[in-house]
Amino acid sequence: MNEPAIGTLKVPGATLRYEVRGSGPVLLLIVGGGGDAGILEPVADALADRYTVVTYDPRGHSRSPLDGPDEDQCVATQADDARRLLDRVAPDGAPAYVFGTSSGAIVAVDLLIRHPERLARVVAHEPVLVSLLPDAAEQHAFFSHVVATFHREGEGAAMAEMSAGCGEERGEKPDLSGLSPGMLATFARVRENSEFFLGRVLGQFSAHVPHGEQLDAHADKLVPAAGWASYGLRLYRPAAALAERYGVALGEFPGGHVGVVTHPDEFALKLDELLRKGQ
Repeated sequence: MNEPAIGTLKVPGATLRYEVRGSGPVLLLIVGGGGDAGILEPVADALADRYTVVTYDPRGHSRSPLDGPDEDQCVATQADDARRLLDRVAPDGAPAYVFGTSSGAIVAVDLLIRHPERLARVVAHEPVLVSLLPDAAEQHAFFSHVVATFHREGEGAAMAEMSAGCGEERGEKPDLSGLSPGMLATFARVRENSEFFLGRVLGQFSAHVPHGEQLDAHADKLVPAAGWASYGLRLYRPAAALAERYGVALGEFPGGHVGVVTHPDEFALKLDELLRKGQ
């Protein structure tokens, strides 16, 4: 394990807690689904011998508090947070590598659209960009219903509905047996983010529509990717649509939507492979 350097960054409306480990070109990892930097720790450790790996708790999650009360989250604001963090860790302006998963992949794609000059390559793992799909209205209705279930029946019912609708019953839930005390503490901490994610992130992010023409202009830096166990499922389809749009092969990671948790070592190897293709 590589002990990270821990810092905080004041951004408009929040304070971000971030971690930096390793050396080499900067690689920013953006977590999704109510997670925080701790979820990405095994992957970050595995890549720290090749990259300066940066992880962080997104605003409103875990150790990155908002300045005021909880409020609905905006993709553009979180993309700006990521850009400010890159400016902190790479003040020379050297292009950085970025990986995002799930809702974090939406942020990574928006960061590419808004600040392409700061990025060398972006790997977007199962971004929940359902607006790209031909049945976008049906997909938006599904996520809106999950959010409504949360407000009506609570976190447990909403998470069960979303898991079933996204095919997560295939067994990709992480096995917590044998985890280190640090990782057990991480899972306990991120569970506290569930209500914020369901009430303030999921509806807003799943409804996000990326600027197609601006993304097209920088698609040579984008690697759409998905987990092999997600094939044909709801959260696989947007990445496949991006790959088809740009005529590129879909990057295939081990595991499913949460492969970064269930297969961290293999996941890190695949991420390094995809990044090196752009060098």
